[in-house]
Amino acid sequence: MSLLNRRTLLLALPLLAAACGFTPVYAPGGTGSALHGRIAVVAPEEITGATGTDAYFLVQNLEQRLGRGGSAAYKLDLTLSTQEEGQAITADNEITRYSVIGTVNYSLTELSAGNIVSSGTVRNFTGYSATGSTVETLAGERDAHERLMVILADQITTQILATADLSAPAE
Repeated sequence: MSLLNRRTLLLALPLLAAACGFTPVYAPGGTGSALHGRIAVVAPEEITGATGTDAYFLVQNLEQRLGRGGSAAYKLDLTLSTQEEGQAITADNEITRYSVIGTVNYSLTELSAGNIVSSGTVRNFTGYSATGSTVETLAGERDAHERLMVILADQITTQILATADLSAPAE
């Protein structure tokens, strides 16, 4: 492909995207702009295997991404579960590495009409080493849980912004 054809293609891409109805999420009128600061994140009440710290970090990360719901038109309900699994086992049957697996079911509901505008499940994992001292292992475990909540919040935010059906405007 010649240089001229490549430049022409690059210049045509924005026009092609506009022609198919593509709207950037954070553009005026986009899903991100419509939802930012309008979602009340409800702390998970049913926590399976997760700690209160996990729930705190999940809510904190979601509020950083979606804004605090000061003028909430939507409610985000969450169900969080985490579990730890041994990944590396020595010949002496000692676990030297753990995976922390997290799953969140979420549902974004429009408060005025009670319609669910987005829902789904996200799942991911992080890991930590258990080969150091007790303090190092506990710090690694805490950090792995915090990193997992960041990852899960990112996944929830991405799915909400990509799939939320805001065709019926909130009152």
